[in-house]
Amino acid sequence: MNETEIEQAAELLAKASSVCVSSGAGMSAESGIETFRDENGLWSKFDAEELATPEAFERDPVKVWDWYRHRRRQLATIEPHAGHRLLAEWEERVDDFVVVTQNIDGLHHAAGSQNVIELHGRMDAVRCVSCDYQLQGLDDLGPEPRCPKCQDWLRPGVVWFREMLPPGAIEAAFAAAQRCDVLLLIGTSGVVQPAASLAEAAKSYGAAVIEVNPNQTALSSLADVHVAAGCRDALTALDKAWRRVGS
Repeated sequence: MNETEIEQAAELLAKASSVCVSSGAGMSAESGIETFRDENGLWSKFDAEELATPEAFERDPVKVWDWYRHRRRQLATIEPHAGHRLLAEWEERVDDFVVVTQNIDGLHHAAGSQNVIELHGRMDAVRCVSCDYQLQGLDDLGPEPRCPKCQDWLRPGVVWFREMLPPGAIEAAFAAAQRCDVLLLIGTSGVVQPAASLAEAAKSYGAAVIEVNPNQTALSSLADVHVAAGCRDALTALDKAWRRVGS
């Protein structure tokens, strides 16, 4: 981790009255959540067409639920790491602080962040396919979860391939990116749209872009500062430097 990059990033954050965070799979991976698109990610082992599309659920809801029940059980054992908790603290430090996440694990909320836009939904949420019934939590709902109101199927509250994002989510995300002074990219490869376009939108409106990622990504060319480190370590170092700059 380069100290100069940390100091530069801290100075940008210290001057910002509006910060937008865009977090991806790398953030969750450090809490033990499996990624999707890495070389050894979930989609290298499982067929997304069989598990994460509306058509798959229509064909075989039991099969889809078997996969999600396993992942929900895993999620119940996982905690936010120090980086998640620091973002929640920073929300108290900055007048306008928004976290936009592609992650479906709810760890930002679990860490205490309040202003979170979850573009791809939540794995700890379920909803009925026919009525307005919804449920939050990770209780095991059995192999064939049914709605207590209408008896139709319950489904995971995530966004599957070929589905629309939650109403208003992407609009709110781009509004946050366009008004921010600093866009903080954390653990995202920058290849999943439309989230990948947030950095370009922020940059076009004059924001500084800080990228936190041990690797170069598709968005690195837009970054004013690239902190080449893992999310937890980088955010911990940034917090210490920010406190020094602000003292």
